[in-house]
Amino acid sequence: MICKQCREDKLSKEFPYEHLTEDCTQHALLHCLRCVTASVKNNHKCSQCDTEVEEDNIQYNNYLDTLEFLFPTVEAGEDVYQSDDVTTSHIVITTLAGECTTLVYNPDQTIMSVKDIVEKDLNTPANKQCLLYNDKELKVKGQNSQLLMLKDYDIQPNSTLYLLVLLYAIPEDFDEVIFDLFWGYPQRGKDYLDASVLLYSGSEFVEIVDYNNRTGKLCSAVTHSGDKMDNKKRLGHHTINVSIKSIPVYINKLVFTLSAWNSPNISKYPNPSLKFFDAKFPDRQLCSDEMSDAAHSQAIIMCCLTNRGGGWQVFSLKHLSAGNAMNYTPLKKKIVNLIEKGHI
Repeated sequence: MICKQCREDKLSKEFPYEHLTEDCTQHALLHCLRCVTASVKNNHKCSQCDTEVEEDNIQYNNYLDTLEFLFPTVEAGEDVYQSDDVTTSHIVITTLAGECTTLVYNPDQTIMSVKDIVEKDLNTPANKQCLLYNDKELKVKGQNSQLLMLKDYDIQPNSTLYLLVLLYAIPEDFDEVIFDLFWGYPQRGKDYLDASVLLYSGSEFVEIVDYNNRTGKLCSAVTHSGDKMDNKKRLGHHTINVSIKSIPVYINKLVFTLSAWNSPNISKYPNPSLKFFDAKFPDRQLCSDEMSDAAHSQAIIMCCLTNRGGGWQVFSLKHLSAGNAMNYTPLKKKIVNLIEKGHI
């Protein structure tokens, strides 16, 4: 592949596999990792579209990690191992939050083995992993219980697999569940993030439940608490109650977001987080999730409650997006994109 910036012929693994920011998604990834990272380091902007990018950007740091993996820094005095195979291929496994790990490509590697490596590298238990390639979930075993391999899914060298993390599989006897989305106060004063739920039928948008529309008009099974501010603990909360058994059959996706109202991004709000409860036992937490770094984003798509035919499941997303409760259009666009890719 020829980098359109430096004009050098490079391997495909030397190019980005995700855009730096939401604003960068309007262009293809035509510049190599070295050109993109140099532009951020020297000019604090994307090399292709001039979008401002700071050095604490998640994808930028992932690019640096990839370069370090491909071309390790050798300290003075260290022995250098020179491989005879300079074209060794890899696969990249990444979450929607940008956490990733890279494996040497072996078409005979089993999906089970890949999941074991992901469990070690990304601290995600194998039974909580949903690996996707070309919008298709990678199963560990085939119809005859044989272990499936990368080649069984026609996974090519230097491909990217996406990892969705299952937070909780909701038992059939559950009905009322609670999503508690919360955030820390800024250093000065108190300010608000907005928790919103966007409901979908497949990829078709249905309605929004938020602080301004606290009960769904088409789906009354979803209700919003409005603002709950804990000045003592310096935490803001929005709780969203969902009656699983009352969700209309045509609705199969509820997408939960947090967005900044007054701020251009959410950097001043410490650790936007999620806790999930059975309403019958509100003191018994079933699962939780936390976003440690969302500085250069106006919103976070925190998680989704989805039913793909086998029951309702809560998946962690932690995907950055533009948009907020005053303008949901960028969030809707991002969510539909994730649905069409099979990520929700």
